[in-house]
Amino acid sequence: MRPDDKLYLVTRADLPAGAQAVQAAHALQLFNIENPEVARAWHKESNYLALLAVPTEADLARLYTKAERRGIPVSAFREPDLGDSLTAIALAPSPGARSLTRALPLALSA
Repeated sequence: MRPDDKLYLVTRADLPAGAQAVQAAHALQLFNIENPEVARAWHKESNYLALLAVPTEADLARLYTKAERRGIPVSAFREPDLGDSLTAIALAPSPGARSLTRALPLALSA
């Protein structure tokens, strides 16, 4: 497997562990709906995931904006039960996504 074969899920470390997992799952599902061709190819060729975390919602929003500006397919999930706050994003497998996330810690590792 090449390092850029992973689909990257990034959530917020300021959420409880269970919420981090659920929000990441929401982001993955949204990514599958919004990017069906990319999701299908990833599932067939790799199916590897990376579950990472940033400290806050502001950090997650910055990461989302950077991904968009670089043309990386990205989906953002906003949780209605948390005031529509941004809780997780999913980034398509790519060298650009790997570059943006390489310094992030694994989610749920603390």
